[in-house]
Amino acid sequence: MNKKKAGVLCLDAVLTAVLLFLDQYTKRLAVLKLKGQRPFILIQGVLQLEYLENRGSAFGVLQGKRVFLLAVGVVFLAVVLFFLLRLPMKKRYLPLHFLGVGIIAGGLGNMIDRFFLGYVVDFIYFILIDYPIFNVADCFVVVSTIALFVLLLFYYKEEELEALLPFRGKK
Repeated sequence: MNKKKAGVLCLDAVLTAVLLFLDQYTKRLAVLKLKGQRPFILIQGVLQLEYLENRGSAFGVLQGKRVFLLAVGVVFLAVVLFFLLRLPMKKRYLPLHFLGVGIIAGGLGNMIDRFFLGYVVDFIYFILIDYPIFNVADCFVVVSTIALFVLLLFYYKEEELEALLPFRGKK
């Protein structure tokens, strides 16, 4: 591994750790300040903080399937890490590194909860659109994934991404 690749991957690891800390810190605050309390209203009728123990996955599906969700999470993170490690070490690909870091940090944040607590701590609730209660890790994953799809569809050319798909058959 060359110095440039090692440096970028080290930066990825540091950013992942920072985002993971932010996620776990906000969840700890939610447990300390919101658990057993009435919701804390930030913007009346729009946004509030409300403690929830989510024993499922997104939107509360797969309730009680902890081992399955952990296994899927490990596979998902391994795939993202595989692609992150295959990214060319060029400035043009730095956005993909940052988005990969967001997805990994968010996934790890929720996996830590699920592994150690048996549930994921959620606490952000958009009342205005009655969106399911979520957390900071969910924000990292959703925002990063949406941005990733936008970049893949409109910014990167197909040939620029060929190096990421070694198993793809040649035309």
